[in-house]
Amino acid sequence: MAEQRRMTTQQVAARLGVKPETVYAYVSRGLLGSRRGPGGRASTFDPDEVERLAHRRRGRPDGESGTARDQDAAGPVYSAVTLIEGDRYYYRGVDPIALAARASFEEVAWWLWTGDQRPGPSFAAPDAGLAAARSVGDALPPQAGLVDRLRVAAVAAAAVDPVRFDLRPRTVAATARGLIATFVDSLPRRDDDPSGPTQGATVAARLWPRLTGRPADPHAVATLDTALVLLIDHGLAASTVTARAAASARAHPYAVVSAALGAVEGPLHGAASGLAHRMLTDVLERGAAPVVAEHLRAGRRLPGLGHRLYRSTDPRARVLFERLDDVPEAAPVLAAAHAVTETAATHLPLPANVDLALATLSVATGMPPEAGETIFAVARTAGWIAHALEEYDERALRVRVTGRYEGPPPPQPLP
Repeated sequence: MAEQRRMTTQQVAARLGVKPETVYAYVSRGLLGSRRGPGGRASTFDPDEVERLAHRRRGRPDGESGTARDQDAAGPVYSAVTLIEGDRYYYRGVDPIALAARASFEEVAWWLWTGDQRPGPSFAAPDAGLAAARSVGDALPPQAGLVDRLRVAAVAAAAVDPVRFDLRPRTVAATARGLIATFVDSLPRRDDDPSGPTQGATVAARLWPRLTGRPADPHAVATLDTALVLLIDHGLAASTVTARAAASARAHPYAVVSAALGAVEGPLHGAASGLAHRMLTDVLERGAAPVVAEHLRAGRRLPGLGHRLYRSTDPRARVLFERLDDVPEAAPVLAAAHAVTETAATHLPLPANVDLALATLSVATGMPPEAGETIFAVARTAGWIAHALEEYDERALRVRVTGRYEGPPPPQPLP
C-alpha cells in the first residue's frame, strides 16, 4: 500500500516545476531519496520528502503560506554542499579530511557536481579557451598578479565558448572542469622543464610548476592536492554568496566564477594567506616576538590566527601542518608558524587557521606571497560551481537583499 503512494519521476518534476533530469540531480546531491519501483524499472519517491523539498525551494518553513512580498524577499539559503558544525566541516555529510586521504581534487569536485562516485573525465582545457586565456594573460602588465590572470582567463574562455549559456547540470559540470584546467594551464611556468606535467596530469601536478621553480617531489604535490580538496568549499562565505547571487540571475558559470573572484581579492578572504606569508618571512628574519609586538602595537590583527567559525582549531590547518611535518625543508617555517601562535597566545589565545597553513606551504616551497590566494581560488572554483548548480534549480532572482532607505525624504530640491 505504501508503495502505491510513492511518486514517479514525472510526478515529482511536475510538483517541483523542474525537468526530470533536475530530479535526478537532486537525488545525486542527496536532496531526494529514491528507490526502484516494482520490477526495478523506474525510480519512485516519498511524497512527504518531495513536499518538504518543495517548501524549502520556496524559502519558507513547512506549512507557512507566505505572501507575494515574502516570496520576493531574501530568505534562508538552503544548501546541501557543506555543513560546518563544532570544529569540523563536511561535504554532503562526508568528512573532507577523509576524502583528501583517498580521492584527488578532481574526483571530489566531480562528485560534488554530479553525485558520481566514479572517477570523472580528466580536467582538460579546451583549446580555444586556453589559447584565449594565454593571449590575454600575455597582454597584462608586469605587475599583474596570478589572480589577475585567473580573472581575465575566465572572461577570455567564456568569450570563445558557444555553449556557456547552457545551464543543464552535466553541461555546467563539463564547463567547470574545462575552466579549472584553463586557469591552471594558462598561468606561466616558473620552472625550466619544458617536459613538465601536461594536461593529462593532475591539477595539483600542473599547478605546482606555475607556483614555484623547485622540483615537485610526490609528497609535495600530494600536499598541494590535499590543500585543494580541503579548500573546495566552506559554506556561505562572501565569495560563495556572491557566486549564488550571480547564479540566481542565471549568469553562466564563467560569470559566476568571475563574480566570486572579485570577492576573493579582499584581504579578509582569499588574500589573507598572502599577509600571513609576508609575516612568516619577517619572523624567519627577526623572530616571532618583535613581529607579533609590531602588529599589536600598530593595532593590526595577526594574519593566519583565529576563525569566527572554529573555537579551538581549524581542521584544514591541522591537516596541512601534519602533511608539512613530512617535508624536511618546511621545518624552519613550521617552527616560525608555531612560534607566532605561541607568542600571540600570551596576549590572546587564537588557533592557527588555514591561511597560516597555506602561508607555511608557500614560504617553505619557494612560492610567491600570492600563491595561497591562487590555490584558494582554483580550489574554491569547484565549490562555487556546486553552489551555482543548486541555485540554478531555485526560483530565479531569489538571492536578493531587502534594503531600507535612510536618505532624506522626497521631494528634495534639485542639486
